[in-house]
Amino acid sequence: MTHQKRKIRRSSRNKLRSSRRPAKNRRVAPRTAKEFFAKPKAFQDRWTRTTHVITEMRANGISLRQAAHEFELDPKLVLRLAGPALRKRANGRYTPKASDRLLRVIVIPTSDGLSEIATRDSREASKAAKYWNAVHRYLATGDAFALPQFKGKKITDANGKRVQLVTDFNELDRLGSAGVLSFESIYPK
Repeated sequence: MTHQKRKIRRSSRNKLRSSRRPAKNRRVAPRTAKEFFAKPKAFQDRWTRTTHVITEMRANGISLRQAAHEFELDPKLVLRLAGPALRKRANGRYTPKASDRLLRVIVIPTSDGLSEIATRDSREASKAAKYWNAVHRYLATGDAFALPQFKGKKITDANGKRVQLVTDFNELDRLGSAGVLSFESIYPK
C-alpha cells in the first residue's frame, strides 16, 4: 500500500470517528416539567424569561432585540433556546410564529389549590393567562362577566393530560379567601 493511500484511508477513518461523537448540549430546550425542574434554577429563570420574550414579541409586535433587552437577555441566547418559535424574514429580522411548542410551566387553580402544569402549546398558555385575568377580575371587583366563557374548558399539559378550569364562583371565593389566589400565584415556584 502506498503512502498516499494510507494517508487517505487514515483521514477518512478520522472523519468517521468525529461524526460519531455525541453533540454537546444539542437539545437544551426542556420538553417536560420533569426536565424543566431538573435543570438549575438559573436555567429555569433564563428559560422562563426567554418564553416571555417570544410572548412579548407576539403580543406587542416588537423586535427580538427590544424584547430581549426588556427581559435582560442576549438576543443570541433567545435564538439558541427558542429558535423554533421564530421565523427569519427576508430583511434579516426575526418575527415570532403564530404559535409555538416551547415548554411553559403555568399555575392554575384546582379544587385542591394551585397546580403547576407544563404545557407545550403557546395557545394553551394564552388561554391560561386569559383565565387568570378573568379570575382576578372576579376576585378584585366581583365582576364575573369573563368567567362563563371558561366553563367546561380545559388546559392540555405537555403529557396530553387535560385539566379542568375552575369556574364555580363558590369554589373561587373559597380559594380566594384562603389566600391561595393572588397575583404572584400565577408564576411557578
